[in-house]
Amino acid sequence: MFPDYTFCRERFKKYGLELSENAYEKLKIYCDFLIEYNNCVNLTAITDPVEILYKHFIDSILLAEHGEISGDISLIDVGTGAGFPSVPLKIFLPGIKITLLDSINKRIEFLKKLCNKLEIEAEFIHGRAEDISQMTEYREKFDVSCARAVANLSVLSELCIPFVSVGGRFIAMKGPSEDISAAASAIEKLGGIVSRETNYSLENENRRIIQIKKISHTPTKYPRNSSQIKKKSL
Repeated sequence: MFPDYTFCRERFKKYGLELSENAYEKLKIYCDFLIEYNNCVNLTAITDPVEILYKHFIDSILLAEHGEISGDISLIDVGTGAGFPSVPLKIFLPGIKITLLDSINKRIEFLKKLCNKLEIEAEFIHGRAEDISQMTEYREKFDVSCARAVANLSVLSELCIPFVSVGGRFIAMKGPSEDISAAASAIEKLGGIVSRETNYSLENENRRIIQIKKISHTPTKYPRNSSQIKKKSL
């Protein structure tokens, strides 16, 4: 059972976040539906409601602060999975426009049902990032692209930077051990530059958010196809 409003509000306050009752109700619906749906489709290994509160919801929403997200920006969540971080962000910041991209259609179907339950507007795309970002309607069309994934920063940058318009940002949610310098060449080739790194702690687990500013157009040859990306990082 999802924790009560008072419990959740105090946990949010601990991280400098204000949780409204309306947002709480949506997060409760989200948690309950995620656990229920996870019995049929593998969406998350985290199924304890308190852990979902911290490791999925609060962690996602902290991107608003540490990733400097606000207003009515357009955001594409690459490899969104069960909707993290973009759907909790949309609950917390209703004005943002979110696009949910995932290569597995079962996840996209879950997200459609979830957003319907939450009465949230979103665009849903089933496909691989390296293919979708070559499409005119999505290439360099977003203020922000984000990813919360285990792939190294070079790979994530190649998949995510092409979606971002010049002047926009790619935001990677990573662990503290990520070697940013190893991705410097790839980021430069893709038209980006590391603009900010933020380290923070979530329940004694270290986190890092890396912001990459898009300063020039991404060459049309990027991203490469999936086999090339797997074979060798930029």
